[in-house]
Amino acid sequence: QVQLVESGGGLVQAGGSLRLSCTTSGFTFGIYAMGWFRQAPGKEREFVVAIDWNGGKTYHADSVKGRFTISRDNAKSTVYLQINSLKPEDTAVYYCAADRTLGLRTGAGAYDYWGQGTQVTVSS
Repeated sequence: QVQLVESGGGLVQAGGSLRLSCTTSGFTFGIYAMGWFRQAPGKEREFVVAIDWNGGKTYHADSVKGRFTISRDNAKSTVYLQINSLKPEDTAVYYCAADRTLGLRTGAGAYDYWGQGTQVTVSS
């Protein structure tokens, strides 16, 4: 059974930081690219950042460059998202997703497996 479980979300003041984790099981994590997406209330799910299978390449949405860092630990089947300098507009449910290709794709439809999400709320 495939599982992706996000954690680390919460309420934080603007300018603060969070580290999200996504622990996975049930598939061969080390051969999947991984991505983070987010969905704010009333908005569509949007791509945030992706990392390739071995962590050698990453791709960020322009809106998060310089503030968001993705990393992975294949030995722990876990992907992380370090978020710094949080802004109120970063408020959203954050989802991790797994993509069985070598590319760093930005479309949600390209991803095979999804977690349930973790809420990040940034107060001004």
